[in-house]
Amino acid sequence: MYDYIKGKLSRITAKYIVVEAGGVGYIINVANPYSFSDQMNQEVTIYVHQVIRDDAHLLFGFHSEDEKDVFLNLISVSGIGPMTALAIVAVDDNEGLVNAIDTSDIKYLMKFPKIGKKTAQQMVLDLAGKFVEAPEANGKAAKAKPAGNQELDDAMEALLALGYKASELKKIRAFFEGTNETADKYISSSLKMLMK
Repeated sequence: MYDYIKGKLSRITAKYIVVEAGGVGYIINVANPYSFSDQMNQEVTIYVHQVIRDDAHLLFGFHSEDEKDVFLNLISVSGIGPMTALAIVAVDDNEGLVNAIDTSDIKYLMKFPKIGKKTAQQMVLDLAGKFVEAPEANGKAAKAKPAGNQELDDAMEALLALGYKASELKKIRAFFEGTNETADKYISSSLKMLMK
């Protein structure tokens, strides 16, 4: 499995980009290929997810790890395949998506391509509370915001992976804002607070 591919962006089409790395051109399906236009013939780092089928090995690419995480959460929902998830990511409103899921806004979710009422309900059921905070589309805000507390971010991600809900973790995050500890200490302290 691949985490990212770093190489020269050598081609842009309507459906995918080609990144040349180590003398091999990788076809990478992306939400909006033309968002890479300003990086043509330059070295890029594309976060990827590989999907293996009987008839193809496909790579799906993202500007940031946050965007990739949204995609991975979407494809975990029954009825949402990689192309549908990519179309949802392409809308470029991940904050709206997360809010709709957390508030059970089925009508909003049904605006995405190939998402009917049953799939929208399944999205709410499977994904409500899975996001600690809304990831920014294409990593735009992630690049613009000042350096935060990476140790606290890492701790919150680890707690989320353990199955704690984002709503519980928002209070914990607020409690620790402005402090300076290791991720391990944040996790230990958070677990004690969550178990009270």
